[in-house]
Amino acid sequence: MGRKTTPGLKKRGGIWHIDKRIGGRRICQSCGTSDLEEAERYLARLIEQTRQAQVYGVRPSRTFEHAAAKFVLENQYKRSIKDDIGRLKLLMPWIGQEKLDRLHRGTLDPWIAHRRKEGVSAGTINHGLKVVRRILNLAASEWIDEYGLTWLATAPKIRLLPDMEKRQPYPLSWEEQAKLFKQLPSHLAEMALFAINTGCRDGEICHLRWDWEVKVPAFETSVFIIPGRYVKNADDRLVVLNRLAASVVETQRGKHPTHVFSYRGQPITRMLNSAWLRAREKADLKQVRVHDLKHTFGRRLRAAGVSFEDRQDLLGHRSGRITTHYSAAELSRLIEAANAVCEQDSEKPDLVVLRRLSGS
Repeated sequence: MGRKTTPGLKKRGGIWHIDKRIGGRRICQSCGTSDLEEAERYLARLIEQTRQAQVYGVRPSRTFEHAAAKFVLENQYKRSIKDDIGRLKLLMPWIGQEKLDRLHRGTLDPWIAHRRKEGVSAGTINHGLKVVRRILNLAASEWIDEYGLTWLATAPKIRLLPDMEKRQPYPLSWEEQAKLFKQLPSHLAEMALFAINTGCRDGEICHLRWDWEVKVPAFETSVFIIPGRYVKNADDRLVVLNRLAASVVETQRGKHPTHVFSYRGQPITRMLNSAWLRAREKADLKQVRVHDLKHTFGRRLRAAGVSFEDRQDLLGHRSGRITTHYSAAELSRLIEAANAVCEQDSEKPDLVVLRRLSGS
């Protein structure tokens, strides 16, 4: 006669499973083994872990791999999640099995040294470090387990590498804007004018759809709400239209049934194309990227005295608030702020941009 099975363990398909109430909570999960003694040890550890968490507030031990899986699952609709997954795959052999509470910059140094040896730039390495930092911050602040505890007591500081090659933003002056836009084909010039007056990114503009437009009769205008899956930070984004942006939208009506911007009957997939590259070369502005239009909008808002919070909302940055819910007074203020950068005003201080001379 075989020995009695530990209560709470059942064998299904040759594998032992737990089905037991522990600390008032029913646990149903696989032990991942066909060996009874190993399954019993696994159950005993789980019972002790639960007791430690409930009685003493000791957090269960979790690996970075576990945390990374949760991060990917929660951010599967994030536009850049494929890039993040690629970075995490490179990190897993180095820190995947490390306990969350033992991770810090020193733990990452061997991986950093390995990537440097491969000739990878500091900027690329920093992208990986940022993903790790983001996961650890979430584990310490937002991820709450079944015991009411955050996954991590405090997040360690993950210092990034100094990146001497990092390209600095290049906000355009009014004169440079005129030079560049003059060289752009009309469909790209309209998109660029929209970008520099809304702060939208290339992808947001190319994906912009008519069914995202929301009329605001009280102010005789409309706004667009871009779904989070098309926004870098995965939050729905409010796009406020100033006079120039609104005029661009009006010129596009009727050109395409679904997308605001199109060319020869087809939606435009990207602004940074051969036409953009030729135009900036003719304008002697080879250093200007499409994203610099967003930087220009931000700098002009600041020069116009727009508050930091309103700049964050107008630029679509995460600011810890529900960015598509506004009172009439708030929306009115944002529209007024956006209109402050419609055109150069001789009565307003011009934006002075200090450039580093090449070779200096």
